[in-house]
Formats: sequence, C-alpha cells, structure tokens
Amino acid sequence: MRWLVAGAGGMLGRDTVEELDRRGEDVTGLGRTGLDITRPESVTRAFAAHRPDLVVNCAAYTAVDDAETDEARALLVNGEGPRLLAAACVAHGARLVHVSTDYVFDGAARTPYPEDRPPSPRTAYGRTKLAGERAVRAALPGAAVIVRTAWLYGVHGRNFVRTMLDLETRRDTLDVVDDQRGQPTWSADVAVRIADLGPKVGRGATGIFHATAAGEATWYDLAREVFRLNGADPDRVRPTTGDAFPRPAPRPAYSVLAHGRWGEVGLPPSRDWRAALGQALPLIRKASPDPVSPKESLRETP
Repeated sequence: MRWLVAGAGGMLGRDTVEELDRRGEDVTGLGRTGLDITRPESVTRAFAAHRPDLVVNCAAYTAVDDAETDEARALLVNGEGPRLLAAACVAHGARLVHVSTDYVFDGAARTPYPEDRPPSPRTAYGRTKLAGERAVRAALPGAAVIVRTAWLYGVHGRNFVRTMLDLETRRDTLDVVDDQRGQPTWSADVAVRIADLGPKVGRGATGIFHATAAGEATWYDLAREVFRLNGADPDRVRPTTGDAFPRPAPRPAYSVLAHGRWGEVGLPPSRDWRAALGQALPLIRKASPDPVSPKESLRETP
C-alpha cells in the first residue's frame, strides 16, 4: 500500500511519516511546498507523481485565534483543501484519513463526546474544520475516515509541554488555567493510531474515530505533571481561570472525547495520558528548540 501524507512538515505529519517508515511502509511525506492542498494543480501533480493508495491529511490552518478574523483563509485550508484531496482520491481510487479536531464540539458537555455526537462548533476554526469533515464524507462516503484529536504535544514544533519545560527554568511560579478540561495527547501516539487504521481503511473501515489519550486533565494538571516528571516542585504551578488569559476565540471548557469506535475495528484503546507523557518528556527535552518567549500562552498552542 502506497501512503501519501499531506502536511508532513508539521508535528503530527512528521510523526506519522516516521511511524510509517519505521513499520517499513511505502510512504511519501509532503509539506506545503510539495503539496499545497488549496491549489488544484498541486494536488493533481502530487497524485500523478506518487499514485497513493491511502492519503493522510495532516495539513491544516490551526491558528485558532487568527481564524476569528481570517475565516476565509482558514476555510480555504480546512474546508476547500480536504475537498480537493477527497476529489483526487475519488479520481485515483484512493482512500483518505482526514485529521480533525475537538473544536467541532461546543465544549459544554459534562461527559465524553462520542463519535456520533452532532457537532456544534463555537469558533471560526471549529466551523472550518467541520466543513472539511463534511466535504470528505460527502465525496468519499465509503472510503474515508475522520480522525479527531486534541491537546496535541510532541517532539516537533511548539506546544504546551515544551513551553512548560522552558518556563520551568525561567520562572519561580506559573499561573495555568484550571477550568478547561481535555486529554493531553502525544502526537506520536496519534501517528500510531493512524498507522494502525490504514489496513482497516483498506478493508472498508469508514466513519469517525477519536484519537486522544485516555483519562482527562486540565492545563493546570498537565503543567504540574510536566514539572513533577522534570524533577521540579509541582506546587510552583498555581491554578487560575481562563478569564485570566482572554483570547479572541473561546476555548472549550470540556474537550474530552470518547473512544468507542476503536473496539469495533479490533484495535485496543488509547493509553492514559500520564503514561504517554512519561515516555515523551525525555524525547522532548532532548530535542528542545530555542527558548519560548515568556509572553507565549500558558494554556495551549492550537
């Protein structure tokens, strides 16, 4: 099976290519210069050159706050781009794994969102990602999988965990949001989930899967665990509310996703977020880039 990963320059895209390569799969990863999913000629050229059997779309406009004033651009990447990829998959007989987000929900629930919960986004980012989901499912009703994830961190690129590691060395105390709840998820674990799904999609699996870690936490809980695992005093992290960090786009108060679909296709459930963080943290420390600005948000990177 020939795999093509769009958005391979990003955190999840890089992890997905690395995971597939580790398994000995025939995989090509293309960043925006090699595959701009918003340009029909770029999509046509990439499909003609690589003739994929399965496409993984990790390309996305993820600037949650910027999307509030730039929804047209976000919709081009998050809605039109997936539509073009899906149309190319139809033309070439390929299947598609499309990565989406918890932001398609309103964040007002009190129990985990199941895969079949009707979406109700509250932000421009969420609306554009939902548009992408709908475009993919309309074009490929029997040959596409939607993989929703959330609260990603990883070795590659900026993310909340890396920010905490950096600020732990430069601040005596940190105020971190404690009224938003979700599932801290290592991008490498999502890459494993995508790689596991590939053969299932090839044999006809379709629909929506939630690829987040098991358990749940607030950003405050996550920051304390990062400190603890790094040998620092977790009490240096102090709880605060989202009101202390006003942002243009409202953040979901509750972003916990249910994982019922995995068992239906014979795949095991995700591991707990603490176990994954314990494995990921040494790798993130080792690959740490330049220090993060002290002004960078203490809640998340979108």
